[in-house]
Amino acid sequence: MAEPLAALISMPRPQIIEAGEGVGLATYTWGDPDAPVVLLVHGFASSTRDNWVLTGWARALERAGYRVLGIDQRGHGASEKPRRPEDYTMRTLAGDIEQVLDTYLVDEALYLGYSLGARVGWEVLRDLGDRVPRAVLGGIPDGRPLERLDVAEVRAYLADGTPVADPATRDYIALTERVPGNDLDVMLALALGMRGEARTIDPDPVTAPAQPILFATGSEDPIIDGSRRLADASPHGSFFEIPGRHHFNAPGSKAFRDAALEFLGG
Repeated sequence: MAEPLAALISMPRPQIIEAGEGVGLATYTWGDPDAPVVLLVHGFASSTRDNWVLTGWARALERAGYRVLGIDQRGHGASEKPRRPEDYTMRTLAGDIEQVLDTYLVDEALYLGYSLGARVGWEVLRDLGDRVPRAVLGGIPDGRPLERLDVAEVRAYLADGTPVADPATRDYIALTERVPGNDLDVMLALALGMRGEARTIDPDPVTAPAQPILFATGSEDPIIDGSRRLADASPHGSFFEIPGRHHFNAPGSKAFRDAALEFLGG
């Protein structure tokens, strides 16, 4: 008998841990505490629930025998939402991931990140080495972070509701407003924080992580060529093209989920 939908998308109570500058991060766990750990890190303007639970990932990973550990990145979900750009540097976001692993006493974890979570994952893989032996990085672009976001148009929209003309910026605003609890001011601070240090956080193929990495990007996603370049440059990189998906609906792809599960178990 099929399980009720409510059971499939139910969320455990968030456990709040303190990260850098005293920011509270909401974390969630599923599965056997002694099982191998998979860490889930969501994308821009998303959350653990939106990116990984409603799309079936958390349930599938638990059924595959993993202990699943999810995090709402700062500024998202049930985590605290600082409003200053300097609270959202890549070093800070990557440090949050390390703090989560330390707090949960996790010595080794597989990593699964999408979009912003994949950008953070690139840094985490380089920082933590053998502690993260394998990763799936979905929807990771090369180039300047959130480059397609027109900051001036977002500010005008926030100030007086001025209509946004740039299509990519409209998409980012729609993505932010789609998820309950999101704050566009906070998302703008995050974008400014990341873009302000763009020269130091772009994925640099010269310093690609050495671990096995599955890069996965939708066939309809404009960033797909950049994702392929990163996969080609990684010593142990492979690439999966998510059929018929663009950047914002790729996490819901069963083909993506199946490919990731097979890779993580390799």
